[in-house]
Amino acid sequence: MTTSVIQPIPANLPDKRKTPGLSPVLRKDVASNGPAWLPLVLVLSSFAAVAYADHLVVISLVYLYLLPLALGAIFLRKPISYSLIAVCILFHDYYSPRALNPGLRIFHNLSAALCFAFIVYIIQRYIEQREALSKTVQRQRDELLHDVELAAQVQRLFLPVGKPAIAGLEIAGMMRPARGVSGDYYDYIPINAHTIQFVIADVAGKGVPAALLMSATAAAMQLEANQDRNLLEMVGRLNTGIHSVSEDGERYVTLLLAELDAQERKLRYVNCGHNPALLFRAQTGEVTRLDSSCAPIGISAENSCELASADLTPGDVLVFYTDGVTEAENQSGEELGTDRLSALVKRGSSWSAEALMTDIFDNVANFCSGVGFNDDVTVLVVKCNFDGFSTASS
Repeated sequence: MTTSVIQPIPANLPDKRKTPGLSPVLRKDVASNGPAWLPLVLVLSSFAAVAYADHLVVISLVYLYLLPLALGAIFLRKPISYSLIAVCILFHDYYSPRALNPGLRIFHNLSAALCFAFIVYIIQRYIEQREALSKTVQRQRDELLHDVELAAQVQRLFLPVGKPAIAGLEIAGMMRPARGVSGDYYDYIPINAHTIQFVIADVAGKGVPAALLMSATAAAMQLEANQDRNLLEMVGRLNTGIHSVSEDGERYVTLLLAELDAQERKLRYVNCGHNPALLFRAQTGEVTRLDSSCAPIGISAENSCELASADLTPGDVLVFYTDGVTEAENQSGEELGTDRLSALVKRGSSWSAEALMTDIFDNVANFCSGVGFNDDVTVLVVKCNFDGFSTASS
């Protein structure tokens, strides 16, 4: 299956909303957001309104010039906002109809200028601190996104690369994280020339904590490759390890561990609270569910599980998945559900494993197209092509 990546729009593309001639006048953040002429119009119109009112009224309205000065301190560059103080004083001194002696006029204008300068300084300091905080937050956000991307790359190392060559089996798997990192995990581990083990797991929760526990689960499962491959003993060891690092059972893992012997045509599995795998029976055309037999991994120190089994025939199809598939919601808040997924498995049962896996994912994506995925989506399909059973293309 090919994966398409949507490239982000470059940040340095020209913005048609900007007015280049006003950029030296406005603050950088103001000039880059919205129409550049609007802040300048607000400053000039407030300036004109205050000057006109000051000219009409006999009493001093010099304090009203705080309005255009405050707007100038917010929208204009620092030198220009400070130069507006002198402009305000000159306008007030020229248009005011009051008759004052020169000494009192000079004192009045100087005191007003000092007051205006203090107000502009306070506003400028506040804006500078806000911009510094914004830059710090942006830098920390970029660093966090970089770390999350590195964590996602490490997670992808735990996923299987290539497909095992087991005669009579056709295998396809994929995982799509809802965020940068995922709480889902799947793998297939060949035991010998005709036997393979499958594992699919989903960590409770989302985000970085779930991703860390998923990575620990994946590492533990791969370490088990060098141990005895008894399914119940593997689950027991994994439960002990996960419970020791979880917080009073708040962090747990649903897991389905299965072993398929293509020579005996038998599936043995342990479902620890995970979504039931779907088994399409080619002979009857029906879909059965491989339900769970024990609690999720990590909830309690002791986890008593039962080993279940199912006989397989040529043409049977196994579909493992996580709850991101069945709990995907459309715009009406309706979930996809197991019944719809079973219908998709029935419809594509004659297709190849790759084609069926792609069809399931595409249908889930279309179902929640108006909302988007709210959880990680993982699908693993196993097609039983015993005795040369033919597979149709999609």
